[in-house]
Amino acid sequence: MGGDHGPHVTVPAVTNYLDRNSDVDIVLVGLPDVIESELRARGTALGPRLRLRPASEVVGMDESPALALRGKKDSSMRVAINLVKSGEAQACVSAGNTGALIATSRFVLKMLPGIDRPALAVVLPTMQGHTYVLDLGANVDCTAEHLLQFGVMGATLVSSVENKTRPSVGLLNIGEEEIKGNEVVKQAAELLRDSGLNFFGNIEGDDIYKGTTDVVVCDGFVGNVALKTSEGVAQMLSTYLRQEFKRNLLTRLAGVVALPVIKAFKRRVDHRQYNGASLLGLRGIVIKSHGSADSYAFGCAIGRAVDEVSGGMLRHISERVAQLQHHSRKTPSHSQPLPESLLP
Repeated sequence: MGGDHGPHVTVPAVTNYLDRNSDVDIVLVGLPDVIESELRARGTALGPRLRLRPASEVVGMDESPALALRGKKDSSMRVAINLVKSGEAQACVSAGNTGALIATSRFVLKMLPGIDRPALAVVLPTMQGHTYVLDLGANVDCTAEHLLQFGVMGATLVSSVENKTRPSVGLLNIGEEEIKGNEVVKQAAELLRDSGLNFFGNIEGDDIYKGTTDVVVCDGFVGNVALKTSEGVAQMLSTYLRQEFKRNLLTRLAGVVALPVIKAFKRRVDHRQYNGASLLGLRGIVIKSHGSADSYAFGCAIGRAVDEVSGGMLRHISERVAQLQHHSRKTPSHSQPLPESLLP
């Protein structure tokens, strides 16, 4: 029910996804009349693979997370997350209020043992393919231990979804040198260096899109600013490009000639294919879709949830954190790396 467009986008995204994937069942959660109206408009009927779970309330996009958590216990968001807790669903995908989704997910599902806070992880395109960045806004203030946990979760996510044995982890900083950064970042670098992860070291902002590492770790404040800045730069470049091609008749003709290249470029950097931020660290899989997502983008978020379920991400994160805790108890100084058999 959430996002800028609600069921007008989510319902067709679901029906299209089911048409392409025969091994997935989906439960639509929300106001029955609205959802059923969208289904009728598309000639789609409910059945064994497409079910409806009614919810009498909806969390507004600008609603206080605390008020939504306390006052709307039958919201579509809360009911959907309850389905994950009960095991009726293996993942929840929502385009709704981000703060409410994080608060409700944490309250209902609880945290995995050894993880203090959830982190939002998103996939971004790079010159090498793509990279995973976390945290993107769930935690504004973080300790060094939190950043270590983000690194563990990010590396395990990549291992689970992409079958990479030793994904590289970089710590976002204002310089590559070990002396750079504030005390929290310096301490986090030490913890990551001694954790047994494939820690590359400090990386700078331009390394994100160079694809220097498979995982980029940062606190939610820095991550969110970096993400929104990137989105703004992309919009600016797109606007400039359109303006230049429309400048005069000659540039319009040049635009026609270059159209195949422009379309290929657009497909390559299409942000919709990367839609769906993973809320890591919970006892369940929760994917946050961008609020402005269209049906194609929301379908990509569903696909991300399916990949995490299929890859056994929750089990792998639990195992990896347990191994790290065991290692920390044996070597409190973090002076020795994990044995090769324990590495992700």
